[in-house]
Amino acid sequence: MATTEHKEGSGTVKVVYYTYKTLKDGSHPFMVRITKDRKHKYLATGLSLLPKFWTKDVKVKNFRDAILVDKANGFTREDQRKLVTKLAEWESKYQKAATTLAEADEQHDAPAIAAKAIEGRKAVRRVKLLAYCYELSAGYLKTGQTGNSIVYRDLGNQLAKFIAAEANVATPPSGRGKGLELEKWVSQHDIALDRVDVAFCREWEQTLRSTGIKEITLSLRFRTLRALLNQAIAAGLVKASAYPFARTVAEKHKFTVGKFDVSTAKRAISRDELRRLEALEPTTDRQRLAKDIFLFSFYCGGINFVDMGQLRWPDLPGNEESGYRLNYTRQKTGGKFSLRLLAPAAAIVAKYRPFTCHNKDSYVFPVLFADRHQTPLQIKNRLHKVLGQVNADLKELGAAADIATPLSSYAARHSFATTLQRSGAGVAVISQAMGHKSAAVTAVYLDSFASDVVDAAFDGLL
Repeated sequence: MATTEHKEGSGTVKVVYYTYKTLKDGSHPFMVRITKDRKHKYLATGLSLLPKFWTKDVKVKNFRDAILVDKANGFTREDQRKLVTKLAEWESKYQKAATTLAEADEQHDAPAIAAKAIEGRKAVRRVKLLAYCYELSAGYLKTGQTGNSIVYRDLGNQLAKFIAAEANVATPPSGRGKGLELEKWVSQHDIALDRVDVAFCREWEQTLRSTGIKEITLSLRFRTLRALLNQAIAAGLVKASAYPFARTVAEKHKFTVGKFDVSTAKRAISRDELRRLEALEPTTDRQRLAKDIFLFSFYCGGINFVDMGQLRWPDLPGNEESGYRLNYTRQKTGGKFSLRLLAPAAAIVAKYRPFTCHNKDSYVFPVLFADRHQTPLQIKNRLHKVLGQVNADLKELGAAADIATPLSSYAARHSFATTLQRSGAGVAVISQAMGHKSAAVTAVYLDSFASDVVDAAFDGLL
């Protein structure tokens, strides 16, 4: 009796545009779909595309033909080529794994193909620490998450300085136009991901502390490093056993991020100190802007600098006769605010109107300029730069006004809350005015207050 020799079939691999999931920026991710014995396994590529750049022709099934060039909306042929190349690499890698297992004639399934491909990546792609920092930064920037992009870029820059000092080599190049030089430096001096152990963390902490860095910044640096290693472990780039951070109380021998003191010091100034600041005459245009930023924040519910810098004239409906109203959405929480401008804030607005109100796209304060700051990264970088200038100038103004508390843009927010409280306003009204939603019950309770109640509470600032 004749028998038929078993021959294991090969799984199929295809990159698909996964429209069932929508990312924060409105794009859909690309997934690798492995099919074996009619069962599917989907794997994330980390790549995505906005729907407007994907063909609506349902007959087009191949991603190579479905990705559209749209120069008018910022997606060039070069962008298309790069994306297609990366997706083809993903597809090729997993198809190679599927073919290898089939040729070995061993029974397997879709997860086995995925594992085989990762195994190959571990053997070929030895990603190092700094390279991975900058890789994550570039990935976040591509998806519009400029905040995360900057955080990981800064982490890479700080780690590069530490690695240079430890190895006693020249510090890495920095500044604009140094991209290729930095890339070359990283390729020569980068270290393996698994070098980040407990001893590495402790030595880096000591080095950072020697520079006088604040606890909250230390916490940010190590929380970002911890997140980076978690992503590296998830991607199979480093073993979980090498993880240097404590996950439980029992892991006392490991590095603990929670040890850093991130409590906020009291930064409010008194009403008398505020009056001295108001009476102070700045000596430079930069100082005048810093003073106006502080006072506008104080008289407008402690609005933070990032939101203030992005205010446009349509956000301030009204006029000098009827009065102005400020309408804005807080970037940090998404909370919507609407409040009547008090006379001191209205006077500040009136002062800038002749110089900055050119059209509906014009910004209220001369911090951002619509013709120069257009992309999210340009806006983020500009706000960061000017905030540093404002805080430096505020410290000079505070000293000149004989104010003991070091002034900063955030001190205006603290001062607003403290002054309202001393005027007799209830904690609930103050919380609503500042947009605090620390608990769901509190948020529901605060929502019961009408705008006129909050407006009346603001009169306590005068």
